[in-house]
Amino acid sequence: MSDQSSKKTLTTTAGAPIADNQNAMTAGPLGPLLIQDYQLIEKLAHQNRERIPERTVHAKGWGAYGALTITGDISKYTKASALQPGAKTDLVLRFSTVAGELGAADAERDVRGFAIKFYTKEGNWDLVGNNTPVFFIRDPYKFPDFIHTQKRHPKTNLRSPTAMWDFWSLSPESLHQVTILMSDRGLPTDVRHINGYGSHTYSLINAKGERVWVKFHFKTMQGHKHWTNAEAAEVVGRTRESTQEDLFGAIAKGDFPKWKMQVQIMPEEDVGKHWYNPFDLTKVWPHADYPPIDIGVLELNRNPENYFAEIEQAAFSPSNTVPGIGFSPDKMLQARVFSYADAHRYRLGTHYEHLPVNAARCPVHHYHKDGPMRFFEGKTGNVDAYYEPNSFGGASEDKRFAEPPLKIWGDADRYSHRIGNDDYKQAGDLFRLMPADAQWRLMDNIAAAMQGVPLEIVRRQVGHFYKADPAYGLGVARRMGVGAGDLSAEAAE
Repeated sequence: MSDQSSKKTLTTTAGAPIADNQNAMTAGPLGPLLIQDYQLIEKLAHQNRERIPERTVHAKGWGAYGALTITGDISKYTKASALQPGAKTDLVLRFSTVAGELGAADAERDVRGFAIKFYTKEGNWDLVGNNTPVFFIRDPYKFPDFIHTQKRHPKTNLRSPTAMWDFWSLSPESLHQVTILMSDRGLPTDVRHINGYGSHTYSLINAKGERVWVKFHFKTMQGHKHWTNAEAAEVVGRTRESTQEDLFGAIAKGDFPKWKMQVQIMPEEDVGKHWYNPFDLTKVWPHADYPPIDIGVLELNRNPENYFAEIEQAAFSPSNTVPGIGFSPDKMLQARVFSYADAHRYRLGTHYEHLPVNAARCPVHHYHKDGPMRFFEGKTGNVDAYYEPNSFGGASEDKRFAEPPLKIWGDADRYSHRIGNDDYKQAGDLFRLMPADAQWRLMDNIAAAMQGVPLEIVRRQVGHFYKADPAYGLGVARRMGVGAGDLSAEAAE
């Protein structure tokens, strides 16, 4: 038995010692309660607030800490300190599902989020991506509509395959991502065996103020592993936490997962030279045109001590960039720069970036003043400097960190993102790259996911598959009982 003198004294959140944490204060042994029992009130009130709103998307997640070590040299493209040869940068990485709710099973067919916060010496750099290089849409106007199709139907309170396939069949730009989702890679066994992609096009800016376009990739060094639908159903029957168990367990026993970091570099002047828009989130840059360059290794090597504080409260946003890394005209990226930070202000509070897991590990100075969660000391550089400009030596701008102008094109208007876009070529190329058995599983998975969907929607979607590759369309059509005549008419529209 430990020495009584070495025991820690339980206190209130304000530090006052608590004499009795077993018995509520009552008027006599039979009650009633007294409202002056402040610790009872505190415990009940805190319990009511122990759950913050779950993320609208990416609610179910798993995460760990690690580091990125740069082994290559792309200093001619970027001045970012975290990307210089030999740099080692601490990070936290949160994986997630997109559509699943907080209590969803891990082994479900879904895109996996791959969000990284790099604690660089120039501020936090957040790279918020997925395990796929593309996405379902390219115009942020449609993002709320798309997410509504992934959530519960307002009447049945059930997920709706009809809503999903109706939206996808009316949005041919989704075909590339749908093909990936319904393929083997749409149901990974865990997150150690997936790739990660920044997905969007970003800028790299060098010390001379020159810009190139870049895509970031993280290729798993563990190899790829996937469940079939039947295998996943058996896994879910045993445990709903298969990914959490795998990631936490691997790191706990010293089996640290690693990813090879790569970049694709495109000269700024190459825009307009391709059949595709390089800022289109539904397209990949062909590797033959822009070969991936190995630049480093990302390793996860430490589990969090408190999941809620370090993973659930982790907040990632593409708005967090550092000198040497910038944005692009990618419409989806432009919208996410606002929407992600705004989601965190709602979910976590005004000063969410001062929570320990989100706090930068370099000096921080700003003039954001009051509001909920103002729990930290002033960050302006002088107690009298609570506005800018000021005469008290408070933090001020530094034009050394200005970026070169970002070129824009055309008049302000609502341009159709479907005019001039080929949404079938890359989806068809992906299908043709698959071995025959993977093609069969892809088409089987699609047919399984389409069960109960109205025939009109099935025909419309199968028409898209046919345009990507006739064998793709015909294979799904046979599985869904759609006749070749119907398919030809649909594909001709």
